[in-house]
Amino acid sequence: MNSISLEKQIQAIAPFTKEEIKKVVSCFEYDTFKPKEYLATIGKTSNKIYFIISGLARVYYLKNGKEITTYLSCDDGFIATYSSFINQTHSFENIQCIEECEVLSIDYERMQQLYNEIPNWERVGRILAEQNYLCMADRVLKLQMIPAKEKYLTFLQTAPSKIIMRTPLIYIASFLGITPESLSRIRQSIS
Repeated sequence: MNSISLEKQIQAIAPFTKEEIKKVVSCFEYDTFKPKEYLATIGKTSNKIYFIISGLARVYYLKNGKEITTYLSCDDGFIATYSSFINQTHSFENIQCIEECEVLSIDYERMQQLYNEIPNWERVGRILAEQNYLCMADRVLKLQMIPAKEKYLTFLQTAPSKIIMRTPLIYIASFLGITPESLSRIRQSIS
């Protein structure tokens, strides 16, 4: 199991002793998923948070049969259907791999166990929840207040290059709340 990048991400959030980090890493399971495979599905309770070692994935929901992408993540990023995970209720979102993904995952019970056993693990959980909230709040604000071209330019400045270069444009357009045709026009106007 390649846990070095996970350890770095966790240590960047809060300090841990060698024994604590060993305990944390032991609670994660390694897995691989092929493109188009699902890590979580609508209607099922999401029991895991995933750390992407390598790959590319998205979170989306369905609205009138149309896929609405709400989050994109790649190497060294966490991904989950957080509302379902935190509340242990049915998910309204899917997590789908865009590319082959190598992941480490931690389930709800082990997450709770670590909260009880390692005080700084609560900080990790809080920071991940805060980052998720800020990402969602920022996205909602941008969808409502910022013109399409500005949304795309901001996306180009802030998203990891792997997401920009390898995510299908239809998912990027959906994430930005614009039509694929509008995104094509914007891309032509800035090239």
